[in-house]
Amino acid sequence: MENIDLSSMKLSRPELFDFEGVSMIHYFTDNWEKVKNFQARPDDILIATYPKAGTTWVSYILDLLYFGNDAERQTSKPIYLRVPFLESYFPELLPPGTELADNLPTSPRLIKTHLPVQLVPKSFWEQNCKVVYVARNAKDNAVSYFHFDRMNMGQPEPGDWNNFLQKFMEGKNVFGPWYDHVSGWWGKKQTYSNLLYMFYEDMVEDTGREVERLCSFLGLSNSVEEREKITKGVQFNAMKQNQMTNYSTISVMDFKISPFMRKGKVGDWKNQFTVAQNQQFDEVYKQKMKNTTVKFRTTI
Repeated sequence: MENIDLSSMKLSRPELFDFEGVSMIHYFTDNWEKVKNFQARPDDILIATYPKAGTTWVSYILDLLYFGNDAERQTSKPIYLRVPFLESYFPELLPPGTELADNLPTSPRLIKTHLPVQLVPKSFWEQNCKVVYVARNAKDNAVSYFHFDRMNMGQPEPGDWNNFLQKFMEGKNVFGPWYDHVSGWWGKKQTYSNLLYMFYEDMVEDTGREVERLCSFLGLSNSVEEREKITKGVQFNAMKQNQMTNYSTISVMDFKISPFMRKGKVGDWKNQFTVAQNQQFDEVYKQKMKNTTVKFRTTI
């Protein structure tokens, strides 16, 4: 399962449909019974994000914090096998996410999800699992998601940038509206103490500081040297070059269109939004986010 070749398979782009009030595609609902009934263990760590908000980054940091000394794991096992994507179901590509998670030999198990908070399997809450949520400002998130949809044949057709942005503002993306996702998880944090809510912008600004926050949340006592080494190894350019973290082994993604890891910057939205789009976006944003206290930075 090193390089998965899909060239012989014609993967047609999926259509969006409404699933329990959230826009979804069949790749994330085909295995729903097993997802819903997934049995979490008390030491599982759930990594949750809206798509393109730093999921792989945080997954890799946690993987290094717990298993960084396992050289074979670090050099021969792609991140999507170390940190399974719970709801994913691409039977031609990989075993279902639930099966990969069930068969993880590690303790703790690191598991990722893009589900909005209300669709997360109940057992994670019942077992009081630790959850790390990462949120990214809406403008950069929208730009990143657009380029991702352009290159990933497993996603709906994005159309041009303006068309994609209108859909983003309407919440017509896989995993639903960005606004509901970040504010739903923010709301959960108020009542569920085992949830660490992180911001992509903070991670870019000072990765070392955020690695320390993770260590203290998870009760880890990695040495200063280890933490510094990890902070260096998870810088964007290092991960972009690393075949185990850059998704270059999955050929459903067309890197000729755009790399999976594109820029990793804060404020790149300024190169994509027109003045008119930015104005419209700000108005919609104010409306959609008026009932939540979560605050974002669009530049650092």
